[in-house]
Amino acid sequence: MNSEQIAAIRKEYMLATLDESGMHANPIDQFQQWFREAVEAETPEVNALSLATVDQDHKPHNRIVLLKGIENSQFVFYTNYQSHKGQQILANPDVSLNFLWIELQRQVRIEGYATKVDESISDAYFQSRPLESQIGAWASFQSEKLANRSALEARYAALQEKFAGQIIPRPPHWGGFAVNGHLIEFWQGRASRLHDRIVYEKADGQWHRFRLNP
Repeated sequence: MNSEQIAAIRKEYMLATLDESGMHANPIDQFQQWFREAVEAETPEVNALSLATVDQDHKPHNRIVLLKGIENSQFVFYTNYQSHKGQQILANPDVSLNFLWIELQRQVRIEGYATKVDESISDAYFQSRPLESQIGAWASFQSEKLANRSALEARYAALQEKFAGQIIPRPPHWGGFAVNGHLIEFWQGRASRLHDRIVYEKADGQWHRFRLNP
């Protein structure tokens, strides 16, 4: 497609409106409501989110990960701590998350601070994963260069044999991060690009809510 064809792609957003008077006082409650509605709408990959981090040279990095829980009002996902994103978070825990539920013409943007979850929580989640995913967490040296696919598959096969008939322990380099948000924005698409944008921002332990121009 050429630039003119791409620029001509347009869609009017007219499914819903968003008004402060109908929203929860706490943004976590509001997120939970929107998440349930996205599940009920059978949104594909409803728990997929875009995770943005910054490296030591202040260059941004972005990728999709999966939300695996909301614990103590924090957004939890799991990864390899030695991966690029894991190392970037450990060096600079300021992160941004973004959920897009296009079927509902909605986004949620979260800015916050990520910390490792307790090891017992990571252990419990790891044991809930499919056996194949558990082995994969051991087999993949995530983000490192890989000579070829067969090397990865050989490691996986060797680990299948090693752990056969055993309870597979969680790798020490694998676990969860919990993001404690200090700014959460709810975006509802509206006609004529006059979108609704309602932001909750935490100051002195309290959430304050305001509207942004689209």
